Formats: sequence, C-alpha cells, structure tokens
Amino acid sequence: MDKKTSIIILVILAVLGTAYHFLWSGDETEVEDPQGLIVDPSQEGTDPLSRLEIPYRLEDSEAEIIEHMGYTLSYNNSYRVPNWVAYELLETEVITAYRSREDEFTPDPLVKGRQAYDRDYVGSGYDRGHMAPAADMRWSSQTMRESFYLSNVCPQNHNLNSGAWNDLEKQVRYEARYYKSIWVVCGPIFEYNNPKHIGGNHVMVPDAFFKALLAKRKDGSYASIGFVFPNKACERNLTHYVMTVDELEAKLGMDLFFNLDEKDQDKSEAEIDPYGDWRIRDEILRN
Repeated sequence: MDKKTSIIILVILAVLGTAYHFLWSGDETEVEDPQGLIVDPSQEGTDPLSRLEIPYRLEDSEAEIIEHMGYTLSYNNSYRVPNWVAYELLETEVITAYRSREDEFTPDPLVKGRQAYDRDYVGSGYDRGHMAPAADMRWSSQTMRESFYLSNVCPQNHNLNSGAWNDLEKQVRYEARYYKSIWVVCGPIFEYNNPKHIGGNHVMVPDAFFKALLAKRKDGSYASIGFVFPNKACERNLTHYVMTVDELEAKLGMDLFFNLDEKDQDKSEAEIDPYGDWRIRDEILRN
C-alpha cells in the first residue's frame, strides 16, 4: 500500500469516527429548541403515560388522552371537561417565567370529539377555571397558549377560583422552588349522575375539584398530599381541605401516581405532613 492510499484511508476512518460520535455516542448535551427552551435529548420520545404525574387510565370512563407541551390531559367528550390534567413543574420553569398572561380561551385543536367553546361560559355565572394554571405555564409562548385551551378548564365558582384554588396554585409554585420539581394532577369531581350544565354544548359543572401533589425529598423518599374543594367559596385555611392521597384515591376511584415504585407509592400515599413536607401556612395566601 503506497503512502497516498494510506493517507486517504486514515482520512476516511477519521470522518467515520466523527460521524459515529455525533450519531451514536448518546451525548446528552442540552440543546435549545425553536421555542428558546432548554431541552434534554434523553427525555425525547418518552411515553407520556409512563410519567409519575399520570394517573392510571380508568377503563370505564370516556377519555381522550392528549399530550401538550406543558401538560397531559384526559378529556371527557360527553362532559366537555377534563377527567384530569397532569404535569411536572420544575423550579427552572417557575423562576424563568417571562411570558405575560393571555386571556383568549380557545378550543383545543387536538380534541377529536365534542368539546366546549368560549360562548358556553359567557353569562353562565361561572369562571373558566384553569386546571393547569397559566402562571405555571409562563416559561414558553406555546405552553402559555396551551393553558388557555378550553380542554384545560372547568366551570368554577368565582370565589373558589380567585380564593382557595388560587392559594393552592401559589403553594405549588413555592413547592416547585423548594423541591426543584413537583408532580401535579388535578381535575373535577362529579358526585351525582345528572350534573348541572352550562352553554349550548352542555358543559358539565363539577361538584368539587381535586389536586394531588408528589415530590421527592432530599433523602430520596417521596412525599404526597391531596386536596378537595367544593365548587363554591372556600374561606377556610388550606389545611381544612387536606387528605392523604390514599383517601383521595378512594374518593375518586382513581389510582394516582401509579407509575411510582410500589413501595414508595404505598408509603408516601398513606401519610401526610402538611406543615413539614408542604409548609402549608394557616393564613390565607391570596393577599
């Protein structure tokens, strides 16, 4: 083999080696996506239903599972409200929030069946109550826009929406800063077979709302807590509406955080420490 041929072979091998490194090395360097967000490539392609915040799908309920950038939801086309909305909130998403709030509620473009429209809420006497709040979705223009999809809202009493429900939303953002990340699942509760409805599309009015939180402590164990608020003015302190996730699951007939390891799930969902793990204050936060 002459010298010229050897050099050509070495150059080809070097090029192939470089290509292999970029294509197959598994480099997990963070990259920036078109929205200006930092993306971890190792998370791309993850099955959304395998995430910790996703409840076990109820086989006997009508559900259209939809994944948005900021949250995942199970949509009930008969009731025109979500069965649940779930998302993980990161500290970085809270402290780097920069998008101003939007107030244009629109139908969800990913819902295939019947859904609510903004006109259903006009003059109804109910707020368009966010499940995944806009303030948790300010880290991207896309997530902010998604938070105003009508698949993410329910008819909610105004005093609850601006009061205790808002207090808990603030508490969630506080906990995301404390724990660095927090898993959230929330949604409506219907206690009767023929609920009240609003609008021409018969959007069903929930009797109550739930929210469950899960966080990982510094020692690697998990803490969880559940809340239930009746769909009316709730003037008592947040601790009044607290329960264990086990108690909440029994009320809902739903398995929350079922992707968590069984031992961790059994322990964390059976106990609560509102003051130690969650720092729930006795005073009302909204002021």
